Amino acid sequence: MPGSRRSIWRRALTVLAIAGPGLIAANAGNDAGGIATYASAGSEFRYRTLFVMVLITIGLVVVQEMSARLGAITGKGLASLIREEFSIRLTFLALAALLVANVGIVVSEFAGIGAAFQLFGVSRYITVPIAAVAIWALVVAGSYRYAERIFLLLSLAFFSYPIAAILGHPNWKAVADATVVPHFLASNAFVLLVVALIGTTISPYMQLYNAAAVVDRGIGPEEYPLERVDTVAGAIFADVISWFIIVATAAVLGGTGVLNSAKEAAQALRPVAGSAAELLFGLGLLGASALAGAVVPLSTSYALAEAIGVERSVSRSFREAPVFLGLFTAQVAIGAFVALLPVNLIALLIGTQVLQGVVTPITLAFILVLANRRSVLGEYANGRIFKVVAAITVVVVAVMASTLVVITIAGLF
Repeated sequence: MPGSRRSIWRRALTVLAIAGPGLIAANAGNDAGGIATYASAGSEFRYRTLFVMVLITIGLVVVQEMSARLGAITGKGLASLIREEFSIRLTFLALAALLVANVGIVVSEFAGIGAAFQLFGVSRYITVPIAAVAIWALVVAGSYRYAERIFLLLSLAFFSYPIAAILGHPNWKAVADATVVPHFLASNAFVLLVVALIGTTISPYMQLYNAAAVVDRGIGPEEYPLERVDTVAGAIFADVISWFIIVATAAVLGGTGVLNSAKEAAQALRPVAGSAAELLFGLGLLGASALAGAVVPLSTSYALAEAIGVERSVSRSFREAPVFLGLFTAQVAIGAFVALLPVNLIALLIGTQVLQGVVTPITLAFILVLANRRSVLGEYANGRIFKVVAAITVVVVAVMASTLVVITIAGLF
């Protein structure tokens, strides 16, 4: 009996030690753009998008699991595998799409940091440059592993959304109905928001970061079962919080239309925080934006450094990995600079998520093909059922993105 208890504790400690890449990658999706998009869904369409979130969660679990499996089994990041398995032109297409989308998201993260401090009465012209230097220094100095825990801790403020959803007294019958039965609207605005939900929840940077972080931490085939738990649990946890954000916002602000500021989005937390709603929302927004403000440029740096075959690791110095850390530095600088320009925050955040939704099918298609190949994963390649589910996920995302493009072009005429 004592021996079995020790065994259980040993397994638990092992899980805690290895947990990280999956949870961090998925939780980074609940960033400034994610919060703005989920809150806008509840504010504009009440509970109608809840069924969409169920489908998106299934897709996120499938995609994140494949990316983690590719990293753990091959010991290579997604960019390295794409470079080895596909032509130079296709590799360039994948990386170009990633770079364009990710730079846009880095801008939105620093805009989110600025918005968080503005809720505290501090100008973004002061806080954004300071935040940029701080995030850069933490990564370059090799302290990022500790910093990401702090960012995760701050982002736990969004745990208050489930409480806010309950205290907001939503129509639970309508919530349950909208969760299990589709309630779609044939409108450009609804399609736009659904694509934004896909883009902010199943973001290419999450898959690239997940695979690269698994490799960077030395997680191999033996540890993969535990990493799989981390990845799947992280994806589900992040989307449960997203579901509650929509419910809470719908209960408090539902029917008021499109959100125009972070201050409006914070009102959904009034049932749980009262007059301190803005403070609570600001803390969560700061933690989520800071976490993604490091994860997104890191994912791009991992991908581009892998593609050209140079050193890449947050544990390396600038001298040892100049390209990797140089790319990270450039993205942080550009993101902070553009975030200081006078633009509507909510429009910027949702716009970047729509861009992600359009780019996502490209990355997902590469991941699906790689995970299906026995020449890459051997016995760990996708099985028959997993192939079907993964293929449906990629096709649905691609169809939604294509629909948005068609609607946008048609609108021009």
